[in-house]
This record gives sequence, C-alpha cells and structure tokens, in this order.
Amino acid sequence: MDVAKKYHTQYFLPPVECFDWVKKDTITKAPIWCSVDLRDGNQALIEPMSLEQKLVFFKMLIDIGFKEIEVGFPAASDTEYQFMRALIERNMIPDDVTVQVLTQAREHIIKKTFEAVKGAPHAIVHLYNSTSVAQREQVFKKSKEEVLNIAVEGAKLLNDLANETEGNFSFEYSPESFPGTEVDYALEVCNAVLDVWKPTPDHKAIINIPTTVQIAMPHVFASQVEFFNKNLKYRNGVVLSIHPHNDRGGGVADAEFGVLAGADRVEGTLFGNGERTGNVDVVTLALNMLTHGYESGLDFSNIMEIRKIYEELTGMRVHERAPYAGDLVFTAFSGSHQDAISKGMAWWESGKSNGRWTVPYLPIDPKDIGREYESDVIRINSQSGKGGVAFILKQNYGMVLPEKMREEVGYLIKGVSDERHAELSPVDIFEIFEKNYIKIRTHFDVTGSNFTPEGEEMMFTRLTINHDGSEKRISGEGNGRLDSVSNAFKDYFNLDYTLKVYEEHAVSIGSSSKAASYVGIEHNGRMYWGVGINQDIIKSSVSALVSAVNKIL
Repeated sequence: MDVAKKYHTQYFLPPVECFDWVKKDTITKAPIWCSVDLRDGNQALIEPMSLEQKLVFFKMLIDIGFKEIEVGFPAASDTEYQFMRALIERNMIPDDVTVQVLTQAREHIIKKTFEAVKGAPHAIVHLYNSTSVAQREQVFKKSKEEVLNIAVEGAKLLNDLANETEGNFSFEYSPESFPGTEVDYALEVCNAVLDVWKPTPDHKAIINIPTTVQIAMPHVFASQVEFFNKNLKYRNGVVLSIHPHNDRGGGVADAEFGVLAGADRVEGTLFGNGERTGNVDVVTLALNMLTHGYESGLDFSNIMEIRKIYEELTGMRVHERAPYAGDLVFTAFSGSHQDAISKGMAWWESGKSNGRWTVPYLPIDPKDIGREYESDVIRINSQSGKGGVAFILKQNYGMVLPEKMREEVGYLIKGVSDERHAELSPVDIFEIFEKNYIKIRTHFDVTGSNFTPEGEEMMFTRLTINHDGSEKRISGEGNGRLDSVSNAFKDYFNLDYTLKVYEEHAVSIGSSSKAASYVGIEHNGRMYWGVGINQDIIKSSVSALVSAVNKIL
C-alpha cells in the first residue's frame, strides 16, 4: 500500500488572493504577547502543576514581562478554579496585567467560569467552539448554521453574565480547529460573534485564530490571517490574535508570517510546551525579534534561570538544541566553526564592527541572554581545531598563543580527545597544555641566574642548572638576556637550533598578575615550543626556553 495515498490535507485557501504580507521582510513592532503556559501548557503535562506551583510560574511570567496571561480553564478542575480565585483574593494580579480564562461555548461551563472570575480587576473570558468540517461531521453532527448558532449563543451569554458579575471583563473568541474550517465560513462565524459584542476602539474584543492542528504550510496560514485582517467587522475594535501549534514543526514560521499578515497578538508558551508537539515557543519568537534589532518587550536576559524554574515546575526538559536556551545551541565543536567564532570574537572585541554583532555562527551575543562564552560557545572534542583550543586557553586562562603555535596545540588536544573518546573540559585542556609546554623538565632546569652587561648590546650570563640530578654551572653571552641563556644551553648541550619565535604578554590567573612567554626554536627542520609563566618576565622567558630545549633533548 502507498501510505501517502492515505492522507489528504484538507485546508482551505481564502476566496481571494491575500499575499501582501510577502512584501514585508521582518517584524518591526512586537505583538501583544499572551502566555498560555498555565492553561494550554499545563493541561499537556503528565502531572499538571499544583496551585502553589502555578503561583510561582505566574510570578515568573510577570517578571519576564507578559501583560496578558491565560491562567486556566476554571470549569475543568478544582485546582484551576481555586487558582483563579487565589489570584483575585490574594490581590496578586498587577494593575498592568490582564488574566485570561478559557471556556467552551456551553452554558454550565460559561457560568462556572464567571463564578471563578468574579471580582477580577481585568479578565479576558475566552470563548471557543469547534468549526471544522471534520468536527461538524464526525463529532457534533451539526450543520454550519447550528455550529454558528453555538458560537452566537455563547457570545450572548458572555454579555449577559458580564453585566451581572462583579469585575472588569473583555471577550475573546476562537473558532477551534480553524485549519480544517472553510476560511470564509470561519470569518462568518467570527463576524456573527462580533455582531453580538459590538466592540469599539475603547472596548476591544479579541478574535483568535488557532492552528489547533497545524496542517497547512506557513504561507497558507499567513494568507488566511491576511484575509481575516482585511475582512473582519469592527476591525478598529478588534485585536486579531493567533495561536499557533507545532504539529508540522512550523509553529514559529506560522507566528512570524501571521504577524506580517496583520495579527496584533500571539498566544504561546515558554519553550513551546503544549498538547502533542506543543504551542509556538515565545522565547524563540521574542529573541528572533532581538536578532533583527527590535525590542520584543519580554526580558530573557537570564534565560538559563528561567529555564531552570520552568523545568522544575513542569517536569519538562528543554532539548539541547532548542533555540537560545538549549545546552548546545551556541556550542561549536567543528574546528572551522571554532576558528571563525574565535576570529569573529576578536573582531567584536576590537570595536571594528561599530557596535553591530556580526560574529560568524552566532546569531545573538550569548551574554545578552545571560550565557557565558567560556561554557557555552566553544567546546573541545576530536572534531575541534586550533581556533577552538586557542579560544578556550585565552578565555579561561588568559593564554594568547602565537599564531604559529596554534596548529600544533590544536592537534595535540584533539588527539587526546580522540584517544579518550570524550569531550575535554577547559581544566582538561590546560592540564594537557601545561604538561606538554610549561612543565617540561625531563632533563634539566635552571635553578639560578646572574646577568652582567658587556658593552652597549651584549649580555653575559652565569646559570646554575640541575642536569639529570646533578648541579652544574654554565655560562654564555649574547645579544640580550634570552640570547645569552640560549647560547649557554647550546654550548653545554652541544645543540644547534634557531630561535624562531618569541612572544610575551601580561596575564592574570586568579589574583596574581603574571607574564606569559612563548618560545619556538627550530632544530633539524622541526619546531619545538615552550611556554613560561612567572611574575618576572625574564624568568618567564627563560622558563619557556627551558621547556623547548628539554623537548629537543
């Protein structure tokens, strides 16, 4: 059997072309954000949150900056009902925050909902009923006219109960299962509801388009939203909202295209929690805006703390590759990526980018959302390269390797990782680096030194060395201290090498400021590298040379 023949996606295009949204290249104004974590997200948990857990989550959503929060389905359970009452009775709803509750278009459920929101300083009562062909035919067995009447009667009851109930209320309507509904019929139902509510610019109603099950491609959804945007009644009194789900993996695209098409408002959840594949991820949407240079109005500057609280309260786990918050989303293991990032970071730190973030492979500066370069950006395994290893040594230990030394160090480190079949931590990397370049004393070490100038340029040195367990005194002269020490080594060990590279820089490790020196010497066509770290620059450079010569020996 050809499995594909089993499926036929029944979505509906608008009766006229609606593609003006295509002409826009980005979102320049943040939509109204409505979190549905405490309702849609909560109902999808294996173990829904307790009342006290929901209170903690509610406080976090306020801290992030949400001004509209759907807090539950009060008629669904006692916890949902009591949560709404607790917010009101404990006076926990800030003046600039509106809570939202969901209700089916059924009389007893609507009445229970208004009991729950009695006394609310401002609450949105969110009414819905299903309108799709499949639901009409298979579930309700009702005609278009009968389904439209369910919506209208529910809207009337909201009007009546709002007038009878203490509190400040506004209304929202969703044609549930919209993706499987004829677009012109869905518009007809929504306009019939608006005819009941008669919204005005001073007292707006919300029409919410939910992709209850995402079945169409994002550009189709955008054209549907544009059709609504152009044909809703009372448009200046209506907030056009969208509620994307993620069944096809296109929730973010639906939301972004929908806003381009005229949606004023987006309902979603943190990290995309929700039924089946989840709701649209508001974290991704908001930070996508930031990467385009526009403020979202939501604060994710400490994304990992938000993630920690979210995971503790919901029992869910944010995937390692989830945009912005995943453990690995800023991490480069590939050598070429690491090299580009390292050079891009140097460019950024030099100020050459004129304040514009252009670092390769990083769409956003991790520090802007509370993440760290050291632990998040470059991590080392057998796929890594010289740029990544050099970056780790610089960021964590202040060691700026000479360009000509980086390839050798990179191969050394990735070889160890390959042998161990494991990722190497910054501590691992420095220990390997220290063992192979700093603490090389296999044959000898310098235990004392004395320098005497000879003329304007020459320097004479006397050294005490420990050579294979015996103390020796050697001497040499040269053009400067390091050259005189090098000549002493050459004479004593009968070596012929050339000092090819010498670099030094200040480095702070812990509380002490020290100098790092790098020496590269060529012997029989091969480079040998040594590194020295000491508070005294002369001792640092001599120590680096000692390591390099020991490697030759």
